[in-house]
Amino acid sequence: MPEIWAGVDIGKEHHHCVVIDAQGERLLSRRVLNDETALLELIGDVLAFSEDALGAVDINLGGAALLIGLLLSPDQPMVHLTGLAVHQASAAYRGRGKTYAKDAFVIAAQARMRKDPGVLRPGDETAVDLKILVRRRTDLVNDRTRQLNRLREQLLEICPALERVLSLTNKGLVLLLTGYRTPAAIRRSGAKRIETWLKNHKVSGVASLARAVVEGAQFQHTALPGETLGASMAASLAKGVLVLEEEIAELDTLIEIRLHEHPSAEVIRSLPGMGAMLGATFIAATGGDIEAFCTADRLAAFACLSLVPRDSGRVSGNMRRPRRYHRGLLRAFSLSSMASLRSCPASRAYYERKRVEGKGHKQAVLSLARRRANLLWARIRDGACYQAAPPITMAA
Repeated sequence: MPEIWAGVDIGKEHHHCVVIDAQGERLLSRRVLNDETALLELIGDVLAFSEDALGAVDINLGGAALLIGLLLSPDQPMVHLTGLAVHQASAAYRGRGKTYAKDAFVIAAQARMRKDPGVLRPGDETAVDLKILVRRRTDLVNDRTRQLNRLREQLLEICPALERVLSLTNKGLVLLLTGYRTPAAIRRSGAKRIETWLKNHKVSGVASLARAVVEGAQFQHTALPGETLGASMAASLAKGVLVLEEEIAELDTLIEIRLHEHPSAEVIRSLPGMGAMLGATFIAATGGDIEAFCTADRLAAFACLSLVPRDSGRVSGNMRRPRRYHRGLLRAFSLSSMASLRSCPASRAYYERKRVEGKGHKQAVLSLARRRANLLWARIRDGACYQAAPPITMAA
């Protein structure tokens, strides 16, 4: 058991550290700059009280990265308390005020009393890289969605028929809007010229695409006010979407290369439906360290695949979804489960059995995802790839 506990309230520029002993008495309370020299000095002052110290933080990323890296490098134990847990615990302490010093004291006191805080581990280099890459890709995908929505809105102000006919998820259509935006320009060019233009830009399926564009332009012969400027804005938005598409493609290549360097990549990819992107999302969410989840139930709870009881009064057996979970991990399990329905007979049979039991599609997919979480946890623990069971033939 530690002799002293150091709670640190994390900030962007400054942290506040409070050190308490076994009786809860404050030994140190200091505001420190988020700088390597200042943090090393603080760590030395804390360890001067006792080498058997336990650090605790309320944030485990962002501004806390430098402090955590300095503490974990010499194998100094450190735990993490969620901001919600600290906020709720602070209501039990005297005073309604909120200060950095009080929050740091609450963090230290909770680390001293509680036996269940999450232990921080040194980050795996590959897992950290995948986390950065997946986060960046998610940002780019969201940016692309916003750009496409703006492009649709701009097309509505130029020609509603074009927006209705065209599907902007097709890269060829987005590329076409960089050269042809108004109905009049499309009609003047005709299907043959547009088809040739698309072929020169290496777009597939150009015949049907050019025909659909010309047919859409035939629905409107009226030039709306602001059409010229709106068309130029549409071209700019379309070019922005294409740039984002190129960045996403480059990130996909980097993610797949980095994923293959992780020791558990082969095991994760062996699970039906778990492709490179979803496998990278799984490693980014879990850190690639299955030992952090002592049981498969904890992994499922982290992914919101298991319900938690919320009983009150005479109400018992009231199972609800947890309020806090990792949405990226839930997405990885859900999408991989739906993908496995097309390629894995065992997953399809389990899904069909749940549908026969009266569950809807979403419930059946989540049930399958829960089962797959158990399987993936066990496979990573044993270091064994998934192998489909051979079909059972009944004796005549």
